[in-house]
Amino acid sequence: MNSRLNRKIISVLAGVVFCVLFLSCDNNIKNGKHYFYKAVNNRDTALLYFIKLDDNRFFGDYVIKYGGAYKDSGEVRGIISGDTIKGTYYYHPYGGGVLKRYPIALLKQKNKLLLGRGVISVYMGIPNFIKGEPIDYSEPEFIFEEIKK
Repeated sequence: MNSRLNRKIISVLAGVVFCVLFLSCDNNIKNGKHYFYKAVNNRDTALLYFIKLDDNRFFGDYVIKYGGAYKDSGEVRGIISGDTIKGTYYYHPYGGGVLKRYPIALLKQKNKLLLGRGVISVYMGIPNFIKGEPIDYSEPEFIFEEIKK
């Protein structure tokens, strides 16, 4: 009887903790600023939606449509530092397959975001831009323009 009561108390406490954590995270998302961007490069289109949280972190969705034939879609998350947005793109490639991870870097210029290119190294299966190597924004693959919603 005593162990049954202890399990019920633990279950109730775990439920309360879960609810408090869930509600506090949900409140942080609602208070975050929402951004919508679109970029077109020839026949390719990229859509970027993210939420900037109070502590300069961000998370959202990123979709790249290649010539209307296929697309890569997934989520992005990372850190915003000044006019630079750096993070990771977790996506499902066209045709399914294994979830992939790719570093991204965006530079804010006026009301646009430039997708940068840099030297990538893979350490323990995690790709990252090499520290100390500059990220090139001079010829971006995509130039994102903000969409007002």
